[in-house]
Amino acid sequence: MSVKGWLNEKIVDPMIQILRKGAQPKQLAFSAALGLTIGVFPICGVTVVMCGMAIAVLGSLAHSPTVMLANFIATPIELSLMVPFLRFGELLTGGEPFELTSDALNKVLTGQASTELLFSIARALLGWLVAAPIILGTLYFIFLPMFKFLVPKFSGAPEKKEHDS
Repeated sequence: MSVKGWLNEKIVDPMIQILRKGAQPKQLAFSAALGLTIGVFPICGVTVVMCGMAIAVLGSLAHSPTVMLANFIATPIELSLMVPFLRFGELLTGGEPFELTSDALNKVLTGQASTELLFSIARALLGWLVAAPIILGTLYFIFLPMFKFLVPKFSGAPEKKEHDS
């Protein structure tokens, strides 16, 4: 399968199905922003559970397919933001920069992590925790006009005029 075919099957087609169901643009914008924000959490392998918990807590405020699709899309971004979250957490705490080596990663994977490494992970989590509300808000305001445009185009519903609101 080509990259284009994979992107269509895994991202474009599901997004079109979501848009055709006629969910509200605000709900979709919030859900996409939430899925991406949780999706860049700096510990791999827990974002799906976190999204599930957020969906359960938020109920009808979150559109679960959109949250999960955005979480899936965020996976490569998650990997690229781990170090910036770590450095941001170090900046916030005044901690010494942690030297990133393949040995440090190996120790994490084998369960032999030092306290220095564990503190670095905690700093990365702190960096994400402080940045998450900013990421969520920024993405929401970026996505809202996009979904306001896309939902009427794909849902088949007539566009609502401004004075009808």
